[in-house]
Amino acid sequence: MSDQSQTIDGAVSSGNLTRVVHHDTRVINFGDRLFYRVTQAFALIVILLALLLVFDLFRGAWEAIQTFGLKFLVGTTWDPVKRQFSTLPTVIGTLVKAFIALLLAVPIRIGSAVFISFYIPKSLRTIISYPMELLVGVPSIVFGLWGLFVMVPVIRSVQIWLKANFGWFFLFDGPAVYGVGVLSGSVILAIMIIPIITAVSRDILLTVPRPQVEGMLALGATKWEAIWKVALPYARVGLFGAVILGLGRAIGETMAVTMVGGNSFDMIHSLFDPVHSMASQIASEFTEATYSLYVSSLIYVGLVLFGITIIISLCAQYLIWRLSKGNVAVFE
Repeated sequence: MSDQSQTIDGAVSSGNLTRVVHHDTRVINFGDRLFYRVTQAFALIVILLALLLVFDLFRGAWEAIQTFGLKFLVGTTWDPVKRQFSTLPTVIGTLVKAFIALLLAVPIRIGSAVFISFYIPKSLRTIISYPMELLVGVPSIVFGLWGLFVMVPVIRSVQIWLKANFGWFFLFDGPAVYGVGVLSGSVILAIMIIPIITAVSRDILLTVPRPQVEGMLALGATKWEAIWKVALPYARVGLFGAVILGLGRAIGETMAVTMVGGNSFDMIHSLFDPVHSMASQIASEFTEATYSLYVSSLIYVGLVLFGITIIISLCAQYLIWRLSKGNVAVFE
């Protein structure tokens, strides 16, 4: 009798346990489905916002698209009085300033990130990194004012010296006495993107497994060889992503470039020529647009800028994919 009761109790207990397990499974499955739906909704919201942005840009630029077509991309005239608009000089100015800024910023940011990650003691790492991270949050208008009143006079002296000694070279053959232009805009962009690229690169280099670096040192390599052959190849995808992040910041920068770029719609021929970027052109002229074609042309400029950003992002994604597959050698 006792054995039967124990068997019945065991069956009941087993049944209760089974029901509890099934109940917990239903709860977990419901939680998974709920989390999946919520994250799916967030992703769809982002996609919807992007589509709405593209739609609004096309709708706002439609009058200019109908009037100028693709000639808007290759023309060199921006004359609101004659109602003639095109954007090739600003496209070239935007890209040239952004890539020169990258050329100036990338060596500095790699060197500073490597120094912070591998050479200074941990006790000093935070002290040095904190001011750098603070620079990331400085508004661009502050950089623009500093560049206009502090950096431009220095660059003006440099430009005058370069023109006097190397004026025969086409890059230094331009109006050097103003101090504002492609060179000033590129330098201020480089100063602005160095902190953010350095901060991201530092965090990426700190994720490199220390045993790999220490193993390289144990085999007799110098610290420089361990960094060059182990740390940088391991972090190459992230470092390239940091570069693209800085490029996006440089292309979309507005106020600082407006204050030190010179704001000219002429085609640039040297580093000293004044230049207008696409973002600064939209910001500085939107309030002056007094008729619909003028407004539509400015929105068309924004649409072109959006397209350039998308193309650069797609190229960056492809290169990152190649780097992650090991098909592109960077530090070898």
